[in-house]
Amino acid sequence: MQIAVAYSEPANQIWLTIEMPDDTTVQSAIEKSGVLRMFPGIDLTVQKVGIFGRLVKLDALLRPGDRVEIYRPITCDAQTVPRRDGVGGEDDE
Repeated sequence: MQIAVAYSEPANQIWLTIEMPDDTTVQSAIEKSGVLRMFPGIDLTVQKVGIFGRLVKLDALLRPGDRVEIYRPITCDAQTVPRRDGVGGEDDE
């Protein structure tokens, strides 16, 4: 069956399509895809994974056409995020 593995960092994104046997787990697909070699900072013991935006465990079985996603923590830079004063984002004038 054909599945995809996707991962994104601020400066680099990857979407790989690979052929896997029918009884493949999320972890097997990630390992076979080579994404762990391309992004050595990925830590599957810490980072969450999903299929089409739905969180799953590494031992979840895949179906044909599934997209495995490896999520990284979201960080925000206080210099680039607009400041909201007041409740609900409205100005208190």
